[in-house]
Amino acid sequence: MKSSSFLPAIFLGMFLCLASCGDQNDQNDKEMTDSVANDTTSNATTAPAASTIVTTPQNMMIVKHKVADYDKFLTSYEAHDSLRLANGIHSYVIGRGVTDPNMILVATKVDDIEKAKVFGKSADLKQAMQKAGVTGKPAISLTTMTYQDTGTVSTDLRSRTTFTVKDWDKWQRSFDSSRQVRLDNGLIDRVYGHEADDNKKVTLVVAVTDTAKANAFWKSDQLKKLRAGSGATSEPDRFVFRIVKRY
Repeated sequence: MKSSSFLPAIFLGMFLCLASCGDQNDQNDKEMTDSVANDTTSNATTAPAASTIVTTPQNMMIVKHKVADYDKFLTSYEAHDSLRLANGIHSYVIGRGVTDPNMILVATKVDDIEKAKVFGKSADLKQAMQKAGVTGKPAISLTTMTYQDTGTVSTDLRSRTTFTVKDWDKWQRSFDSSRQVRLDNGLIDRVYGHEADDNKKVTLVVAVTDTAKANAFWKSDQLKKLRAGSGATSEPDRFVFRIVKRY
């Protein structure tokens, strides 16, 4: 039998108390007293949460087009990565339309906007798209994103909307002030900006967390009033897609 079993009760109590106080880093110790718990937290510092909001302007090329076969397109797209890199263009996201999965959105990050303009009109890009099975005329836009939320969200469902405004600064202030309204209606702001050469042409991407609420909101008088108040001058062109590839 161990000698500790013969210790007086009062000495054993002191021993157990010291043992529990010395084990302050064990978060699973359910026997730790309140006073010890308070002592371990009173001097603790909590690191500030890292911000996920990026407001440094980011130039992007966004291409929307239809393909005959998605798998063939993806194989060809990735085979031409060296062509994009040679022009300062970096793959970022690929999305597929919810209504038509063969309608593709490709978002890339751009090092040099002028070089990207030339590439967007080049025979090399046209030939690469033909090999990838792109059908019809692609819609290519060069956009300067001024707001990005890089935090993780629970859904890959996105909506990209393009429209025109009277004044960029007025629109941005109005839009930012109504963020809670969108959250209440199943939408999380992810990125917005304007065309590189025209800040009256806006691009907005939101994550859709509740499709029923979002669809109702997009049709609502509330949104019409918000758009009018922000100085929007055109009807929104909305494309709902699901992110299927990240780079």
